[in-house]
Amino acid sequence: MTKQYLLIIQSIFVLFLSFSSLATANQQNSIIDAKSITTPQKAVALEPTRDQQEASLYIARSLSLNHYEKMNIDRTMSEKVYTTYLNSLDRSRLYLLKSDIDDFDIYKFRLDSALKTGQLGPAFRIYNLYQMRVVSRLKKQLAFIKHKLPTLDFTKDETILSDRSKSKWAESEDVLDDIWRRRTKSAVLSLKLDGKKPEEIKKTLIKRYENQLKRTLQVSGEDVFSAYMNAFTAIYDPHTSYFSPRSSENFNINMSLSLEGIGAVLQSDNEFTKVVRLVPGGPAQKQGQLGAADRIVGVAQGEKGEMVNVIGWRLDEVVDKIRGPKHSLVRLEVIPSESKIDTNTEEIRIVRDKVTLEEQDASSKLLHLERDGHKRTIGVITIPTFYADFKGMQEGDPNYKSTTRDVLKLLNDMRDKNKLDGLVIDLRANGGGSLDEANRLTGLFIDQGPTVQIRSASNRVEVMEDPDPKLVYNGPLIVLVNRLSASASEIFAGAIQDYGRGLIMGSPTFGKGTVQSVRPLNHGQLKITQAKFYRISGASTQHKGVIPGMLLPTTIDRTKVGEDALDNALPWDSIKPANYHYLNYIQPFLKRLNEKHNQRMKGNPEYSILLEEIALLESERTQTTISVNEKKREAQNLKFDTAQLKIINEHRRLDKLKPVKSLEEWTKLEEKKALKGDKNKDPDFVIKESGEVILDLLNMQQAIAAKLDKAA
Repeated sequence: MTKQYLLIIQSIFVLFLSFSSLATANQQNSIIDAKSITTPQKAVALEPTRDQQEASLYIARSLSLNHYEKMNIDRTMSEKVYTTYLNSLDRSRLYLLKSDIDDFDIYKFRLDSALKTGQLGPAFRIYNLYQMRVVSRLKKQLAFIKHKLPTLDFTKDETILSDRSKSKWAESEDVLDDIWRRRTKSAVLSLKLDGKKPEEIKKTLIKRYENQLKRTLQVSGEDVFSAYMNAFTAIYDPHTSYFSPRSSENFNINMSLSLEGIGAVLQSDNEFTKVVRLVPGGPAQKQGQLGAADRIVGVAQGEKGEMVNVIGWRLDEVVDKIRGPKHSLVRLEVIPSESKIDTNTEEIRIVRDKVTLEEQDASSKLLHLERDGHKRTIGVITIPTFYADFKGMQEGDPNYKSTTRDVLKLLNDMRDKNKLDGLVIDLRANGGGSLDEANRLTGLFIDQGPTVQIRSASNRVEVMEDPDPKLVYNGPLIVLVNRLSASASEIFAGAIQDYGRGLIMGSPTFGKGTVQSVRPLNHGQLKITQAKFYRISGASTQHKGVIPGMLLPTTIDRTKVGEDALDNALPWDSIKPANYHYLNYIQPFLKRLNEKHNQRMKGNPEYSILLEEIALLESERTQTTISVNEKKREAQNLKFDTAQLKIINEHRRLDKLKPVKSLEEWTKLEEKKALKGDKNKDPDFVIKESGEVILDLLNMQQAIAAKLDKAA
């Protein structure tokens, strides 16, 4: 592989693997500064600009010529863009009527020619009618809340759908009125059961919909163009997207990691702001309560600041609200990912800070175990991300920081002071980073050989090789992964698995095996998928991720988190394997290792609690309808809260802590613990179990060696 190509791929990987979701996060940003705008009284018809028309032509041409997946802009694509665009505007079928869709259907098979010629009229006409429907609906909703809340009857046995994305379009305004009446009923009921008074409930809902109406009326032509272009780019794959001039600016700022905030990557999810992932070492990740797929619905400043409802806000406005001075407190009102009810929320308190490279450094601990009367020592190295100080490297700084350098130092330090019986590399929640570092780190554990293959849009395959033939560690090795392990993590784990060098343990990884580059436009930027990664075995890391040889259950919802949870994700496929030497350190023992692991887990109380927690979350996730009958909702809430409290106290009992009497008490204790920080917490049961698995492996290897010696 040429040095120039390596540098290009390396820089691309740093930008788009560790921060792959930032692009999506900025898709719906606007160039509008809300503070400088006077809100109009009614929706104004929006028109495209010449710059937008030129940009759309360039986007269509660039996608046709340069995207990894070759697709024709034809009638089939037109239908897909049309459907995607409507879903991006009204996924829950809450505003548009079937008659509107019937009128729009004239464009279903005509958008291909419009895209080829830069005609944006159809997209703007659809949006203008949609905006009119939203404004009308929100005004009607406000009138209902102001005058008809007392008419809501919570004794009726009514329900709402938890997901309306597959519902049919409403036939009439009357049908939509009833849908919205039930939604309002659900919102009021949640607030009521949360202890809010009638006037407080009324005030909260009025403020929510007034904010949403205000922002709807402030929509610009740039919002329309961004929504339409991203409906177009999303047909190719979920990581190809258009950045408006404002979102391009935010993207470039975010890539520097210099902003003071909570360290979370966010994206627009219809009227909500959704957490994509947490930045390793950031305040939110340290605090521990915010998670992937949670939705932020309110933001408050400091201890006493008013909780501002941000439902319906543009993403850039929500981000600006969350950002703030270092060491200041921000309070978030969040709908947990497992909740099916949009109005069931919890408050999370996070102290803002600056995310630095040092916070993402690799770290190490020693795990001391005893087996058959022998004391054993296992080294554990946690790698939050694959990082490298490229500036220091280019300037020739002999002490520049990188993942591989730090891991090597940690490994040597542990071996200088202890006899290591095995090593665990913890890549759980490692979202990726530098491809070059994933390559170099793999090289510490193999003699020589390939580490990953890269196929370009022109079908040219390049193979990256271990740059250093020196073998640093040849002992027992386990790599821990989970659903949030992505990109560079998957390349490292995949290479270790393909060589048979170590055991991969955990849950299937994220499955992002594509590379993107940014192309400047006359108006904004285009991020486009241009290559795909393949393991040395020839299998893609795309879509399927890395499947561990020893599987562990997870609380993470695979239907919401992961490449296969994204629309239009590129498929898994395979190419010719690279030329490498299979070490076969694990496969001969894998079945017996799993048997011993499963036997231990049967008697492991922490594992039992995990299964209990997963079952509770699954019971919530499988609900398709939600009751708006007060007694039934109250009973459902009590059942879930009681089960959750039981799980919490089971954990506390194992930690030798006093049980808590309520979820509120537990939340306050967790907040205090998070604010203090806990860098010296004990290893979790997964790390402890990985150490036990290594001891199993050692015993099996020694037994085989003893038999061979006896035979000789």
